Amino acid sequence: MRRIYIIKAEDAGNLMVTLTFNDHTIQTVDVGGYIRRHPHPQYLKYLDARKFKRFTIENGNIVWGKNWDLMFPVEQLYTGTIL
Repeated sequence: MRRIYIIKAEDAGNLMVTLTFNDHTIQTVDVGGYIRRHPHPQYLKYLDARKFKRFTIENGNIVWGKNWDLMFPVEQLYTGTIL
């Protein structure tokens, strides 16, 4: 099976991201909803839209923070539902 990874990430507003994967699948994911359902001091700062928009793609995954404060399994992002 081919490895799936993120090749592009764009802010979709309202703490959501639109992700493009290497097989050309596009998925919009509600990251803000996850943070609200799973409050944690490390995550809560990303409810600020300015901080949220500072994500990067590293090793085929979207991450927040210089120490990868927030990230999700690519398989979940691919389906559009983070658990």
